[in-house]
Amino acid sequence: MLQRIENTQSAEAAPGYVVVEGPVGIGKTSLARRLAKAFKCQLILEQPEDNPFLERFYQSRKQYALPTQLYFLFQRTRQLRELRQSDMFSPVRVADFLLEKDAIFAKVTLDDDEHRLYQQVYSQLSPEVPIPDLVIYLQAPVEVLMERIRRRDVDYEHGIERDYLQQIVDSYTAFFYKYDMAPLLIVNAAEINFVDNDRDFRTLLQHIKKTRSGRHFFNPLAAA
Repeated sequence: MLQRIENTQSAEAAPGYVVVEGPVGIGKTSLARRLAKAFKCQLILEQPEDNPFLERFYQSRKQYALPTQLYFLFQRTRQLRELRQSDMFSPVRVADFLLEKDAIFAKVTLDDDEHRLYQQVYSQLSPEVPIPDLVIYLQAPVEVLMERIRRRDVDYEHGIERDYLQQIVDSYTAFFYKYDMAPLLIVNAAEINFVDNDRDFRTLLQHIKKTRSGRHFFNPLAAA
């Protein structure tokens, strides 16, 4: 169930509830952190390091797909439930995930029987999902993602395979091709460095602040 969080901000300020999304390695958490700092607001992050099955999943995807997926579903549902129950007058929040991403990964990682079970569990949870005021979807080729994953050197990510990551990228592309639940800013993140480059971040921030409806594309190379 989708519900809108009331936003009392002016058009000149940040959107009320901003979600940064994209495949593994794209930099969504880094961007979410910097946006939360810029907006001086609450930050809601995924906690993949808390999932006890994740490292084993990357070592043996078929064996550990279902417990990994269910753990993430329960974790993300709990986080969004806490968001719904928190101070509703907090004007701005930034998160690095949509709950809908859970279904993206489930469709890729689970076999048919497991996926049917997952859908039953999801249906029973009936999570109330807040509708973002803006979704920022970061895109980059698989080669770029693999290099960023290699550079950040997280232990449990060492087992990520290129073919698996390509499936995730393709699934994200298909999902956001049809996404219309909230204003959407699609960013070519292959070249932009919004973590270490202040100019890149400020340029992106201006696009974020002025995106209030519809679907928009930001290609830093074209902008340059």
